[in-house]
Order: sequence, then C-alpha cells, then structure tokens
Amino acid sequence: MISLRSIHKSFGDHHVLKNITFDIKPGLMTGFVGGNGAGKTTTMRTILGVLTPDSGSIEVNGAPITADYRAAIGYMPEERGLYPKMKVLEQLVYLAQLHGMPAAEAKRRGADLLERLNLDLRANDKLEELSLGNQQRAQIAAALIHDPVALVLDEPFSGLDPLAVETTVEVLRDTADAGAPVLFSSHQLDLVERLCDELVIVAAGEVRAAGTREEILRASATPEWEIRSAADAGWIRETGVDVLEFDGGWARFSADSLEHANQVLAQAQQRGTVEYFGTVNHTLHDIFKETIR
Repeated sequence: MISLRSIHKSFGDHHVLKNITFDIKPGLMTGFVGGNGAGKTTTMRTILGVLTPDSGSIEVNGAPITADYRAAIGYMPEERGLYPKMKVLEQLVYLAQLHGMPAAEAKRRGADLLERLNLDLRANDKLEELSLGNQQRAQIAAALIHDPVALVLDEPFSGLDPLAVETTVEVLRDTADAGAPVLFSSHQLDLVERLCDELVIVAAGEVRAAGTREEILRASATPEWEIRSAADAGWIRETGVDVLEFDGGWARFSADSLEHANQVLAQAQQRGTVEYFGTVNHTLHDIFKETIR
C-alpha cells in the first residue's frame, strides 16, 4: 500500500498541495478526480519523486518509499513521452531493458502487451506513424512493460475510442488483480465511476473526500428521495423537507432523516395511490459537485 501523509507543496507563493493524505491500496483501482489545477499531476509527480514535497511523507507498507520502489512504478504522464521515430516494439524492449529485463523476455512481454491492446499489427511501425489513440495505447504498454509494482496513470483513457477503453481496462484490471496499487486520474467521471474501486476527490490542492463511492456518498451528499403518486406533489413543500424538483405527482426532495422521509410517504398514502417511493442514486458527477462546493 502506498500512503501519502500530510503532503504540502508550494511553488513560490502558490500553495499547490495542502495536507494531501490518502492511501492507494494493493489490488484496487483508485480514481483520482478533480478540476484543472486541483493538484492531481503535482501529487503524482511527488509520488514518483519527480517533485519533492515541502513537508509530509510517502510510505509503502508502513516504511518510507525508496528509490528502487519508485523506479519500479509504471508511470504514464498526460503528455506523451515516447520516442516518435522509434518502432513501437523496439521501444518497449529498450524500456524494459532499462529496468533490467533480459532482451528475449522483454520482447515476449512487449509482443504480448501489444496483442492484448490490439496494437500487435503496428508493432514495427514508428510511433509517429500511429494515430493519437494508438500512441496512447503504446504509452500504456510502456508503463506496463517492466511488470511494475504499482501504476500511476495520468489521464490514461484520453483519446481512446470505447472499444480501446474496454481493452485497456482489462489489462489494467489484471495488473490490479495481481496485487499492484493502481492510481489513475481522469476527467471522464462516468468512466471513473464504472472502473474504480475507490475514489480520491481533490479541489484547490486539498483532499475533499476519499473512500468507496458509497462511503463518500454517505459522508458528503445529502440523502434524497423520489416519490410518484396520483395526487399533485405540491403539498410536499409544506412538510418541512427541501423540495428540489416536482412536476405533477412526481417530486424529488431531501430530508434530514429517514424518519422524516417516511412521514412524507405516509402523508402521500393518505392522499392517494403511491406509485413509487425510494432513494435517489447519485452519480459520481453529483458527488463531485457536492464535495467540491
């Protein structure tokens, strides 16, 4: 497990990271979300040792992170960093050898990764000859080529079509299932919600929420209910709950307790047939807006 504890980082007078604290657990995919300038890339570069924090610590399984561990992390920057005039497989073999992998093993692993990412037919093409989406997949293969102990991926799904996303997800999930901690950032909140086991939401350099979707929802979002009945729903505004929307016999409202919500249900049943009553399932987008407000 990679643990960040009270990380602070400033550039001049600009305080970029403020008491960043969260865990990246082994075997799980952790989604790292926040708006532009929230501090995601700076946090990732701090994990990798590219940047040194002003204060705070980074630990692996309770001990200070080492240079060897950092070197074994698979990192994918948001800006593509491979050699444009070098052939794709040749480049993967070269990168694997830099990590100490024998050439024959590196070639086998590289060919396997390219096949799994549906890039095997372009293995001997120069990187600059590939589409942007295929270059993105080659960059993902480069992060995985040395069998990393952990993955830190900055916008790995940017530019990928839906089929390429599904293929990439399978490969990343296999890495997590093998026990590696996986941290990835993305602005595609619907994709993060579907893929990640845990979430870390940052805003203005601070962690605003961390945990599973359900944990974050319980901690940050006001519970909401939805009701649909035969009677006009306007009367609900007189019950003391916060009516968020209503249209005819349908209404969505928030209440301070389940008991209060059930009182609304009881009154609705006295007025006519209740066709539906239940809690509103929030999306990650809803949670994100609620958390950074």
